[in-house]
Amino acid sequence: VTVDRVNTAEVPPGIAAEVGAQQGHDIVEHIASLPQYEKAMLDLTDLVEEATKRHGTQIDMAKANSYNPTTNVYYGFCHGYAPDPANYRKSLWEQVDLPNGPTTYDELLEGGSRIKEEQGIQLGIGMSNEIDSKMAAQAIMWAFGGAIQDENENVTINTPENIAAVEYMAELFAGAMTAEVFGWNAASNNQLMVAGQASYILNSISAYRTAQQQLPDVAADIYFQTPLVGGGGPERALAHGHAVFISMIPQYSQNQDTAKEFLLHLTANYAEAANQSEYYNFPAFPQTVEGFTDEGGPLDNDEFGSEPPDKLGILKTAEDWTRNLGWPGPANAAIGEIFGLPTLPNMMAKAAREEMSAQQAVAEAETEINAIFEKWRAEGLMGGGQ
Repeated sequence: VTVDRVNTAEVPPGIAAEVGAQQGHDIVEHIASLPQYEKAMLDLTDLVEEATKRHGTQIDMAKANSYNPTTNVYYGFCHGYAPDPANYRKSLWEQVDLPNGPTTYDELLEGGSRIKEEQGIQLGIGMSNEIDSKMAAQAIMWAFGGAIQDENENVTINTPENIAAVEYMAELFAGAMTAEVFGWNAASNNQLMVAGQASYILNSISAYRTAQQQLPDVAADIYFQTPLVGGGGPERALAHGHAVFISMIPQYSQNQDTAKEFLLHLTANYAEAANQSEYYNFPAFPQTVEGFTDEGGPLDNDEFGSEPPDKLGILKTAEDWTRNLGWPGPANAAIGEIFGLPTLPNMMAKAAREEMSAQQAVAEAETEINAIFEKWRAEGLMGGGQ
C-alpha cells in the first residue's frame, strides 16, 4: 500500500482533478465531508454494513458526515475523527479570574479582551478562507441558536440568531484579536498557540502535542475546555469534528475490493490508530478501541506526557458535543461546496472590518448559499426547498 500525504487545502482540488481525469488513487480521504462528489464515488453501504457487523454501531455524527438520506447512499466511509475542543493558556486566564478558561462566549469576550489589553496576548479564531475558520464560524452560529440549514435541508442563514453571531465576532475581533486572522491558513492558529502568542484557540490536541516537543513550558500551560455556551443555551454548545476522516472510493478505481478490505483492516486496528496518533484519532466505531472514553481510561491517564495525566479527560465527552458538517441537517452536497468557499469567513470578516453591517453580511451570504442549494437540489442530491 502506498499512501500519499497531501496538504489538506490541496485535497479537494486534487480529488476534483482525478475525477475529471477518471484516474488516480483507489482511496481518497479528506478531513471534512465532500458529498458534492457522490456521483463519482462508490456507494459504500456494503462496507459500512460489514464494519457494523464486525464492530458494532458507527456513531451518529460519522454517519451524518458520510450518508445521503435523499439518495440512500454512503458516499464515504468515516473511520474516525479528532474532536475540536477549546485550547487555552491557563496562566493567562488565571489573571482575569477564569483559571479554568472561559465557559461562555461572554466570558471569552470579556476575558480575552482583558488579556489582550493587560498582557498583550491575543486570542485566535480565524476569519479567512481555510477550514478551521469555516468550522469556527459554524460552531459560533450553532452556539447563538443559528445554523446554515434546518434538519430538512432548507436554508436558514438569514436569522436573528446568525446575525447575532456575526455581531459577536465583530466585537470579539475589536477587543481581543488582530488583523492577521483575516489571512490565516489552517496551521496558523496552531503556530500562534505553540509560539505562546495565543490565549485561546479552537483546535484539536495537535498544537498541544507539538508544543510538548518544541516548547514544553508552553505545553504545560495549555489546557482544554468543552465548546462555549452562547445565546442558544447549553444544548447548542457544540463543535464540528476538527478532522473527520472520510474515505471515498472513486468509481474509476481498479482495486475496489482491495480498497474496501484496506478500510476494514484499518477499522479493526483502530486501537493502534488512536495510540500512534497520541489520542488525536477517536474511533467512529467505539467498540474498536475498548475503554477509550471510560472513566479512568487512557484520556485520564495520558501516557504521552501530560501533566496532570488527566489533562485530556475533557475529551471523554466529545461524542456528546461533536456534530456533523451542516447540522442539524446532513452533510449534503451544498454544505460540502460551501465549506470549500470563503462564504462563511467572509461573512464574519466583512462585519469585523466594518465593511458591512452584520445584517448586510448575512444577507450577502444568503444569496450565495441559496444559489448553491438550488443547484444541488436540481442535481437530485439533496432535499429541502419547502
